[in-house]
Amino acid sequence: MGRILKWMFRLFVGALISLGVALVLVYYFASRSIPDYDGSYALAGVSAPVEIVRDTHNIPHIFGQTDADSFFGLGFVHAQDRLWQMLMFRRTAQGRLSELFGARTLQIDDLLRRFDFYRLAQASIDDLRPETQAALEAYAAGVNAWIAEVNKGALGRGAPEFFLFEPEIAPWQPADSVVLIKLMALQLSWHLQTEVLRARISLALPPERVRDILPEAPGTGLIDLPEYAALVPGIDRRQAFAGGPLPLDPLSPVGPRALAGASNAWAAAPSRSAAGGTLLANDPHLEFTAPSQWYLARLDLGAGGVIGGTVPGIPAVLTGRNAFLGWGLTSSYADDQDLVIEQLNPDNPGEYLTPDGFKPFESRRTVIEVADAAPVTITLRWTENGPVIPRTHYNLGAVTPEGHVAALKWTALSDADTSMDAAIALMAARNVDEGIKAGRSFVAPAQNLTLADRERIAFQTVGALPRRAAAHQSLGRLPAPGWRVQNRWQGTLGFVANPQVIDPPGGLLGNTNNKVIDRPFPLHMSFDWGDTQRIQRWERLMSARQVHTRESFIEAQLDTVSQGARVLLPLVARELWFSEEAAPEGSEAALRRRALDLLAEWNGEMSEHLPEPLIYTAWMRALQERLIRDELGPLADEFDRPQVLFLERVFRDVDGAAVWCDVVQTSAVEDCTLQARRALDDALLELTERFGSAVEGWRWGDAHQATHDHPVLGDAPFLGPIVNLRQSTSGGDTTLMRGLTAGTGANPYRNTHGGGYRGVYDFADPDSSVFIISTGQSGHPLSRHYDDLGELWRRGEYIPMTLDPELARAGANGVTLLYPDLAVARP
Repeated sequence: MGRILKWMFRLFVGALISLGVALVLVYYFASRSIPDYDGSYALAGVSAPVEIVRDTHNIPHIFGQTDADSFFGLGFVHAQDRLWQMLMFRRTAQGRLSELFGARTLQIDDLLRRFDFYRLAQASIDDLRPETQAALEAYAAGVNAWIAEVNKGALGRGAPEFFLFEPEIAPWQPADSVVLIKLMALQLSWHLQTEVLRARISLALPPERVRDILPEAPGTGLIDLPEYAALVPGIDRRQAFAGGPLPLDPLSPVGPRALAGASNAWAAAPSRSAAGGTLLANDPHLEFTAPSQWYLARLDLGAGGVIGGTVPGIPAVLTGRNAFLGWGLTSSYADDQDLVIEQLNPDNPGEYLTPDGFKPFESRRTVIEVADAAPVTITLRWTENGPVIPRTHYNLGAVTPEGHVAALKWTALSDADTSMDAAIALMAARNVDEGIKAGRSFVAPAQNLTLADRERIAFQTVGALPRRAAAHQSLGRLPAPGWRVQNRWQGTLGFVANPQVIDPPGGLLGNTNNKVIDRPFPLHMSFDWGDTQRIQRWERLMSARQVHTRESFIEAQLDTVSQGARVLLPLVARELWFSEEAAPEGSEAALRRRALDLLAEWNGEMSEHLPEPLIYTAWMRALQERLIRDELGPLADEFDRPQVLFLERVFRDVDGAAVWCDVVQTSAVEDCTLQARRALDDALLELTERFGSAVEGWRWGDAHQATHDHPVLGDAPFLGPIVNLRQSTSGGDTTLMRGLTAGTGANPYRNTHGGGYRGVYDFADPDSSVFIISTGQSGHPLSRHYDDLGELWRRGEYIPMTLDPELARAGANGVTLLYPDLAVARP
């Protein structure tokens, strides 16, 4: 027996040693791809030495003697720190994820192939300015130079993920950068999903109830829309509840709950600045990932230095400043997508009906390679309106009659897309007028550009806005018959029609994705907007001061007061405040009373340390569920976050909206006070089961954790805890420091979407400008720069934004030198 125990002990120790050796080897090979920031490289593609100074936060300051050399350096550092991320962006845009990940990403590849982004990007190259083409080529050369160094020096395949997936890497091409802007357009566009949802709701509800659940942003009234069943013959109302959403996948940039993005930007003229210079703040909101989609960099160009937020794969500072001009981006919510219902020829399904009769689809076949499975061949079909999207995507089967297909008209589907021209030209602009001029080339996604030079501020929407006919049957708000000429686009409105404000009399400009213009159709910009609440809080903060400072702009950027809570709580709880009778401790009534007492004292601040934000959010979710589930059934799943305007309409009984409080299936007539009380009990039961019965001990931050997940490895049981980042955070769906709740899953309160980049630029003292991103600069999980900026971001702290070369060199974390390879350059 003793011998057996002894051998078992030896085997156990041996297994531990083997495991330890294996872990050491894994760490060694994985860490080989952490770049040496003090290296020197002789490379083909640079004309003169390029110095790359990494400051203490690992932000590269790239000093090239020509613009081409600086863009080469940017490509080099992007590849050093984010190679895997760049290649995943490219694979997504090309529809080639399934080559690595198998059938789980097949529907994503299917959809992206139908958009044909990559062919359109390749075709757009010839329409770009020579300066832009040169920048793209130099950037691609820089990326490829690092890939060559990885192969030559056996540097861990360039990223640890390549040990788990196929390591072959195709060279980077200029079109790879152009296509990433189209991928951003897909992330930031949502009108297709909205049209489908509105059509489904129209099939399920009478028109007056559609206006409740999908209300208009406050402003001028809207012409009544036709019912969808009358607009598209042959549709079955029961289809509204049929089908299911595209299965979500961590790699997917789309899906039924994909967001159009959100963002904040505001500016102050010298007259409203304490220091006498202009101020600009910007925080674009995107889905949180690890690493962040943003990467900080400084470029030294012929026009001067430029610094700010870049996206790996794109050779431009998309939000930031140079010595003379700052610029920020917000999603415009322009209606640049129309879903078109095409009627098939009953005698020949290869043809569809146009105003001029039946015409054949433009068709071609493409093969999707699938790891560990047979290749899948699909047929791509285009009509005069755009690509045909199968019924399996976007719930299109629910709104497409038999004998018809759906096609998408979209400004991003341009084969002469000059958006990259605008991105490159903006970095060289020296004043507001030049910044606006640069924006003329932008096509998609339509964005709001906020500008500040040393003396002036401006707001300009950039991107193509469709020109629709005044007789358009659905005003672009519902899928419309494509065989009727009035439903077809008539080109674009032209840049002169894009909203613009220069030097406002009040000296302040701001946009939180709110409505920016109220022109009548068809000169409108959109009927659907991304915000109706945050803008009210911004106006209050801006009007509270006569003059502003960098600090007051930071304070507004980090503000966590929910305007939605301040609007809804007095309405929903007005019959419940202080009306509860005494009840035994631990009873449902006692818990309800304690929660109401807390909310009565609350100012709407969504602080991570308080229980009130958790009670409020859970209550509004439960209340909306009670109001809509009986009438919408499965369609209620599409409304997974509290809709402030809807709840406000119901509790103000706007146009009879209080009818939603009655449960249609019961003989009794339920009122809104009863539903509010029941919903509060639902919410408290849910929270008690999860967090215990001590209400005062509940913390919003325990539920509202920012989830920065690795898109590929985040679900792996052992790797997930290493590569995913979790942070307790304040904010909420309607706060300026937006932390959008997931709305679904085991924890619907987790924070999934917000300002992954924040920047505040002060032109009274430009080098006092600051910025931050939500993770770290490196995409390597073993690098100390993988998450080193994340805690600063969580605490609301910033780091300096300097264009002074000596300040950058004084705090250098490493200096990389790129030299021309004379052996290669020699004939």
